Amino acid sequence: MSDEVAYFTNAETGYVPAKLAQRSSHLKPLRILQFVLQDVIPDVVKFIVCLIPLILNGLIGLIVAPKKKSIVGQTALVTGGGNGLGRALCLRLAQEGCNVAVVDIDMVGAQRTVTDVRKLGVKSEAFLADIANYEEVEKLRLAVEDALGPVDILVNNAGLLAILSITEGKPSDLQRILNVNLLSHFWTIRAFKPGMIHRHRGHIVAIASIAAHFPVGRFIPYTVTKYGVRALMESLNSELLMDGLQEELHTTCVYPALIATRQQFMDLLDKLNFLRRFYVFTPEQVASEVVKGILVNKREVFVPSILALFCKQFENLPSGLRHLAVCTALRGKLPSLNLKQS
Repeated sequence: MSDEVAYFTNAETGYVPAKLAQRSSHLKPLRILQFVLQDVIPDVVKFIVCLIPLILNGLIGLIVAPKKKSIVGQTALVTGGGNGLGRALCLRLAQEGCNVAVVDIDMVGAQRTVTDVRKLGVKSEAFLADIANYEEVEKLRLAVEDALGPVDILVNNAGLLAILSITEGKPSDLQRILNVNLLSHFWTIRAFKPGMIHRHRGHIVAIASIAAHFPVGRFIPYTVTKYGVRALMESLNSELLMDGLQEELHTTCVYPALIATRQQFMDLLDKLNFLRRFYVFTPEQVASEVVKGILVNKREVFVPSILALFCKQFENLPSGLRHLAVCTALRGKLPSLNLKQS
């Protein structure tokens, strides 16, 4: 199979406009009836038949707790595993018996995480890689497989938190944020997913943000990347279903609220008076919820879980009402900070 992609571009003679079969402006009743009988009704019947087991499974899930899977002996790779949430995820996965590949550009932090993970009785190695670069991700895959074996659980956690708008910072800042926060997910999934399919086992986890549901100004590049991660994971989950792989490969997208990671960010939130109004979770609290979700193959994890209800409803509100809700929660507008935390 050729790797060449057939882009929809201009032909040698230029742009070729599409041609549709000639249609009548007046639809005949018989033609409409034929369409309903041949296309609409069969699809509706199929939908209802397929809906029944989903309803039954949902009802059973309300009564019976989902069965947890074992990940003992599996290899987990965590990007950005040297510090913060990434470090907490490495330790929590190790507590479940996983061998852990700690990937980071901060090798001091990565080695510290490896030391603590090994104390839990599992294997762990630190790997230096710029995950925004596909060639480095491919080299990373080979290095991890050689040291710890094939990756069973991929956790895309690394990200840059930037408090800037479109016209702030340098163009290279925006490019770096997009590459690390979003494009790197494409590269790691592209590198590790084929092996998971071949072994009929795998779990892909993405750490997004509540910003993927509650867009706020002053964080535009960051928010856009988290929306992108959300769309990527939704599309990936859909594709796995189309390919009949839903029982072999699982996805989990995580939407956490505020997390106490870098002190500089906490100082900024305190300056904006956020810490008095919003609960801030520890990395360990969020990591615990993420691993709980992995163990039951939960497709979405919200931290706190009650945010799931608000997020689903918030997106259905008129834009003016959404803006009013955000401004009320923030008690005004965020000032232009022109500051980057990485």
